[in-house]
Amino acid sequence: MCPQVLIVDDEPYIVDVLQIALRRDGFTDVTAAATGREAMAAATRGPLGAVILDIGLPDTSGFDLAVEIRRARPDVPIVFLTARDSDADKLMGFGVGGDDYVVKPFNPLEVVARVRALMRRAYSQGENARAVYDFGRFEVRPEEGRLLVDGEDVQLPAREFQLLGFLAKHRDAVFSATEIYRAVWGEEPLGITDQNTVSVHVHRLREKIEPVPSEPRYLVTVRGLGYKLVQPSDSGEPADAS
Repeated sequence: MCPQVLIVDDEPYIVDVLQIALRRDGFTDVTAAATGREAMAAATRGPLGAVILDIGLPDTSGFDLAVEIRRARPDVPIVFLTARDSDADKLMGFGVGGDDYVVKPFNPLEVVARVRALMRRAYSQGENARAVYDFGRFEVRPEEGRLLVDGEDVQLPAREFQLLGFLAKHRDAVFSATEIYRAVWGEEPLGITDQNTVSVHVHRLREKIEPVPSEPRYLVTVRGLGYKLVQPSDSGEPADAS
């Protein structure tokens, strides 16, 4: 069964265009909501594959709604679709748990392709998925889509899990923000904003896996080069957090 895609937008034309494009691409269960209240009711009712979310809603901000959806459905990809195109808005979107950010006017086929790619990455079980990456304090289990910290499940948004999985698979290897963006987001970064997007996701991951996020020992910065995921020595000395 094809998982439900939820469109949250109060513009009927936008909803109609997206519904047509999604259904033509094989998504049979497409639901629409015009308000935050309707969206939360739909998001917590049955299986959910992805959310396409506008920021300007009649009763709430899409940013606030994304936080609520992420609490209720931590593993569901969220794609912001909005006319707000500032760098600050884009960073805010990723900061509240969004996995992608598309600016209106848009190509509906591109939006559908991004939704499908996010869902594939979130739920795929590729040939390397059976690996379990053990870092002592935490384990990354790609096949199950799970992060365990001190033996307890910690929920991650899809893009954060993809970033963690990529770095875990390449333990001890240093990647620049540009290289990470290409590998995890699947496209060329357009400038400093996309590099900052990587930094935001690194910061959010540190809050989940580090004992002291401001003094990272696992997801470390190599000054002038980028980031890497390591299993620290017993010295307990923090790495560079800049």
